[in-house]
Amino acid sequence: MASKQKEDRDIEKAYPTDQFIAKLRRLADALEEGKAFEIQIAGERIYVPKRAIFNIEHERGDHEEEIEFQLKWSLHETGE
Repeated sequence: MASKQKEDRDIEKAYPTDQFIAKLRRLADALEEGKAFEIQIAGERIYVPKRAIFNIEHERGDHEEEIEFQLKWSLHETGE
């Protein structure tokens, strides 16, 4: 079965505090249980495999600072 090529995507989506907290809680639960994580962002469902790498990035500029909690994984690995 051939896999569908997904389009490149680079979006930033703001969520109300309660929705952001709920997403973080679900992510933390999945991590603690050693499970994959599914999340919907701006209308697209994303599957994060348990082999994903997690990091935190901090950026500072002249007029703002940013913290990003990142989850990264290769699209070419299998075995989930």
